[in-house]
Amino acid sequence: MAIPGLAYLFINNYMPLPGIVIAFKTYSAKKGIFGSPWCGLKNFEFLFKSPDAYTITRNTILYNFAFIIINTTAAIAVAIIISEMTSGGWIRNVYQSMILLPHLLSTVIVGYLVNGFLNETNGFINSTVLPMFGKEPIHWYMEKQYWPFILVFVSLWKGVGYNCIVYLSTIIGFDRAYYEAALIDGAGKWKQITKITLPLLRPTIIMMTMLAIGRIFYSDFGLFYQVPMNSSPLLPVTNTIDTYIYRGLVQLGQVTLSAAAGVYQSFVGFILVMGSNLLVRKIDKDSALF
Repeated sequence: MAIPGLAYLFINNYMPLPGIVIAFKTYSAKKGIFGSPWCGLKNFEFLFKSPDAYTITRNTILYNFAFIIINTTAAIAVAIIISEMTSGGWIRNVYQSMILLPHLLSTVIVGYLVNGFLNETNGFINSTVLPMFGKEPIHWYMEKQYWPFILVFVSLWKGVGYNCIVYLSTIIGFDRAYYEAALIDGAGKWKQITKITLPLLRPTIIMMTMLAIGRIFYSDFGLFYQVPMNSSPLLPVTNTIDTYIYRGLVQLGQVTLSAAAGVYQSFVGFILVMGSNLLVRKIDKDSALF
């Protein structure tokens, strides 16, 4: 049963690994990856000296920090609310389906949905909401100050469903005897949540947070490329390492620079996972991943 998943993992994650050498070469299509001359760390030096290095690193880290904090908090809150719906299992299933739907939509569809709200001429915000308050239409895809909030909101809307299902599955598995004993002792819902649910959820919260920290140098490509419609004026607040690699590879043909940025991502992600796991082991050994 595991063979299809292992095959997919091997083909997509391990077979391309030899190509990592391109980050340390001056690539020539004529000579190929392994025939191109070595250049050492010059590609990394060029990457870090470029004016884009600070911008893409800042955007990637700060957005991911915001996503981790806000999305985790919202997912736990929604999971607890749904778990408290004791009217019937079918109600839980309906709510789970509703909140998971945005996660199942492709980012392209999400981008067009957002565009339906923010379109400058016939978008819902400009044509309906702003006129109600006597405000002039806003050129959403030209003004960068709004996009940090828009991207955080879209990420929350798209990702809270999946994370909620993970926490909800854990909560449903808790021994109900804890809650029955607390109820007999006079504990209300808030006490049960803070003294039973959240402490029991701690290992799952730590695991999910550590996995998110490991990908803190990665970003949702569709969120930062498709949702802002690849608008140039928005690049200072929407350009991340992933979109930078894509633009460098597809639009500019900078294969070696894109490879160097990818190696940079992977290396820092590995360090963060190992470091965060080591920190967790020192605080609570049982909650560590390994």
